[in-house]
Amino acid sequence: MPELPEVETVCRGLARVMEGRRLVRVEARRPDLRFPLPEDFAARVQGRRVERIRRRAKYMLLHLDDGQVLIGHLGMSGRMRVLDAAGAAAPLETHDHLGFVTDDGTTVWFNDARRFGYFDLAPADGLDSHRFFAGLGPEPLGNAFSGPVLAAALNGKKTPIKAALLDQRVVAGVGNIYACEALHRAGISPRRLARTVQGGRAEALATAVRAVLTDAIAAGGSSLRDYVQPDGELGYFQHAWRVYGREGEACGGSDAARAAAAASGAVCGAPVRRLVQSARSTFYCGRCQR
Repeated sequence: MPELPEVETVCRGLARVMEGRRLVRVEARRPDLRFPLPEDFAARVQGRRVERIRRRAKYMLLHLDDGQVLIGHLGMSGRMRVLDAAGAAAPLETHDHLGFVTDDGTTVWFNDARRFGYFDLAPADGLDSHRFFAGLGPEPLGNAFSGPVLAAALNGKKTPIKAALLDQRVVAGVGNIYACEALHRAGISPRRLARTVQGGRAEALATAVRAVLTDAIAAGGSSLRDYVQPDGELGYFQHAWRVYGREGEACGGSDAARAAAAASGAVCGAPVRRLVQSARSTFYCGRCQR
């Protein structure tokens, strides 16, 4: 599933071609995705100008000029295909479900083979109380997220810290890949009880979460299976993974990744281990992480 860096990358790509543009044609090729589309979805969006595109957690938010917000989630395999005016006449792909044509001829298709993605419309006023966002924790890249804030959210929690990081009420948008990578950077075992991550440990983890997400966004995200950027390019942060997906390999990942991390003393070369937590694979170093 695309995580925060991938969704942020998609939002930035869409902003370049959609912000300030009017949606002159909207096509819904089916009435539902993971959930039914809002009633009269295409008619309510068509003719509107896209004023701003931003991200909240793993959601895309397209603010329209009538006060509505188009909310989108990529699901497991969803992607946004951007075609310029010259390429707009290209044949549709099998799983192109929603199409948005702007006033300069750009066409954006939401393509989703598994149909776990979904879209909704909601008023901008009171968006935080929408069912998708109510109860979400702070944005890890925002000013509201810090070591003390994280420590307070973890206080008293008896779950392993890895599971707590995936709890969107603790911090919004962190998924399996970046939880593994942040815990490695912070030197914290994924088995450690969340309630014990306080003080300096919480500060180190908050810093690591912010750093790994920032690095991943700069690299265009991590390309796994279906994920590509809106322009069709692959993200390449997977080449900098220190532990994720590297069971049995040396702690620190590829030669390039280990070289980049060596200055911080965050790698030791011991074999990366894998365990299953809450039905998800966790990758970690038993020597570096305590």
